[in-house]
Amino acid sequence: MSLAYPQLTRLGPLPGALAAAAGARCVVAYTVDFDGTGNEVGNGLEPFGMHSAGRYSARRGVPRHLDMLERLGIPATFFVPGYDAQCSPESVRSIHAAGHEIAAHGYVHEGTLFEPAEETRRLRLTHRILSDLIGQAPRGWRSPSGQKTGVTLPVLHELGYRYDSSDKDADHPYLLDLGQGRTMVEIPNNTYSLDDFPFFHFSMTPVSEVAEQWRDEFDERYARGGFFMLTVHPRAGWGSGTPSRVRAVEDTLRHIQRHEGVKFASLGDIQQWVADAAQQFDEVRV
Repeated sequence: MSLAYPQLTRLGPLPGALAAAAGARCVVAYTVDFDGTGNEVGNGLEPFGMHSAGRYSARRGVPRHLDMLERLGIPATFFVPGYDAQCSPESVRSIHAAGHEIAAHGYVHEGTLFEPAEETRRLRLTHRILSDLIGQAPRGWRSPSGQKTGVTLPVLHELGYRYDSSDKDADHPYLLDLGQGRTMVEIPNNTYSLDDFPFFHFSMTPVSEVAEQWRDEFDERYARGGFFMLTVHPRAGWGSGTPSRVRAVEDTLRHIQRHEGVKFASLGDIQQWVADAAQQFDEVRV
């Protein structure tokens, strides 16, 4: 058995290809990793007491983020583990009813790799849970652990997925050639500077400093034209579910909205723009 990361052909976009395809100067995506109690269960913990922060996502964090997104008129993509969809179906339905995209995020936010048969079973299980719950199949997936094996993308492609958002190796989305005429769009997820997790998990960084860094990063990307994606978690503890942290996120998004030529989009829409612009791509081996 090999769990080696698959060596794929990456078709990299020419500068500005995504923004041009979207008719914008800068494309912005807001993504939310639901990460409820499945995060604890996946790590073998009982989701009670000090390990109950995941329940905050469905009870408080998600409603706050939905209210904020409605105020701002911004579409979002929510990555939901299958277990959390089973535990909090009404929360997931409320996300879908608000017009936001639902994408897959593992079953119990797995932090380890599995044998191919078990990985395939879990990918199919989560796909079925989300499809049955919202009445349509998800098109996107994000690895809970940031890891993939040689079977991950082929199985997802077989299930109808059209994009992955797990890698951290580029500033812009690009196309992956899986072989045998199969392609998927990779929408890189910068877990380190454009994600709330490292700021609130490894240290209790003041929310004002986090928002300032996010704004600075956006300003530089906007100046160059292209793509900006922010990822948050609606949890207590190391997430952005509490009132002050939601306010910091909202302040950041309002800062972005004040710039001309910005287009907010779901990752599903971005996937389509990247696919449409594929003829402008150059081949790079990664």
